[in-house]
Amino acid sequence: MALNSKFMQLYGYDLLLGSIAAFYVFMAPYTKVEESFNVQAMHDILYHRHHIEKYDHLEFPGVVPRTFIGALLVSILASPFLLAASLLQLPKIYSLYAVRLVLGFVILSTLRFLRVQIRKNFGSQVEAFFVILTALQFHILFYCTRPLPNILAFGLVNLAYGYWFKGSFYAALKSLIFATIVFRCDILLLIAPLGLELLLSRSISFWKALLSCMIAALFCIGLTILFDSIFWRKFLWPELEVFWFNSVLNRSSEWGTHAFHWYFTSALPRSLLAAYPLFVVGVFLDRRVQFYVIPVLSFVLLYSKLPHKELRFIISSLPIFNFSAAVAASRIYNNRKKSLWKYLYFAMLGLFLISLGCTILTFMASYENYPSGHALKALHKMGHLSNNSNEVWVHIDTFSAMNGISRFCENHDPWRYSKEEGIPLEEFQNQNFTYLLSEHARIKGYKCLFSIKGFSGIHRHAGFPPILLVRTPKVYVHGNADNEEITRRSWPGC
Repeated sequence: MALNSKFMQLYGYDLLLGSIAAFYVFMAPYTKVEESFNVQAMHDILYHRHHIEKYDHLEFPGVVPRTFIGALLVSILASPFLLAASLLQLPKIYSLYAVRLVLGFVILSTLRFLRVQIRKNFGSQVEAFFVILTALQFHILFYCTRPLPNILAFGLVNLAYGYWFKGSFYAALKSLIFATIVFRCDILLLIAPLGLELLLSRSISFWKALLSCMIAALFCIGLTILFDSIFWRKFLWPELEVFWFNSVLNRSSEWGTHAFHWYFTSALPRSLLAAYPLFVVGVFLDRRVQFYVIPVLSFVLLYSKLPHKELRFIISSLPIFNFSAAVAASRIYNNRKKSLWKYLYFAMLGLFLISLGCTILTFMASYENYPSGHALKALHKMGHLSNNSNEVWVHIDTFSAMNGISRFCENHDPWRYSKEEGIPLEEFQNQNFTYLLSEHARIKGYKCLFSIKGFSGIHRHAGFPPILLVRTPKVYVHGNADNEEITRRSWPGC
């Protein structure tokens, strides 16, 4: 009994956060286009190994190249499960669960390192509120298992924050350099204000920091060029090309733009929820917090200058804002019996409940946001033909490939898959595909068998619940009209 109590004391917070992250994995296992490079790379490393000519990125390279280092690390850690899954003849989808759970374990381990340093510097109560705020939010625990370059960099940024709190400032800078050079060049916007603060506060020596960072940079450049030139079959530093594309050419704006204030008026309120007002309070309640918040706040301000904005670009800032909010929550809790503070305490509890409601609503929307993954799963269940000696060819259109389907979703023989792009709708009748997954409801030469609905928006409702999710058909599954076995069977219809 005492052993169990000690275990929960040491790892209880990890079990709580890990359980929530794992729940998100099993409920929403599919991936989006932003994750496609790393998830396909993990699949290819696990299943094709040294046969690089079979890798997906050689046929579908994407807009800019990305590094294989993160995918390689996660794949190595997940490989024992793949061996067990192959012996048990489990479908590939179980390997997708495995790589995502492994990635989540790595990211949450780095978050634990930060959390331990917060406890050592600010006390166990601040650590407890840090965990509560993180658990009540959606985005950190949902995204920590998603193979985005931002999340791979997020792990290193968490390490940097932990070293920062620990007083190992050079280690913090080297962690950020690794994240910048290998995974996300935009972390440079975090290194600059943090490095400047450390110099101004005389926490580091300029020349020692310069030498240390240059050695780390050269090592990271050599590492990424070595590995990625092999996988891409050409001399390559991926993040340099990303930097040129996004920052020099400013091509990222082609994917949409937002106003300068968007991170502060939309992204941060949605991601931090109760922690958003609390982190501002924390800055004023404890002067020590300012040392950690100012560089991270500067990072978000600098990033706001770039017109193309997404929440995942600044996800690395959330732990520090949560820390500041946890300091405020701890102070409010300790003074809850005093006259003015008790109102703040009740307001904080109300914010916690609102955060929980918003997180549940966001999860429900996200669950419905991968329609093509659900469509392919349903097709595998209903689409088996009696003559299994024939190959079953499934064409996956661009929309479907971007909204839930990866090579982990594919079945073994007799299923075959095509992601060939640029086929006009009227040309499909001349193709010999058995099934089509398409965003179009009608395709000549094919019968619409069923459709899958996806998240389309939020509708305010006068009754209970006050907010309803709007779902509309997103992906249509078609069968070849010349295939008698398909046409004579009973299908749900569109």
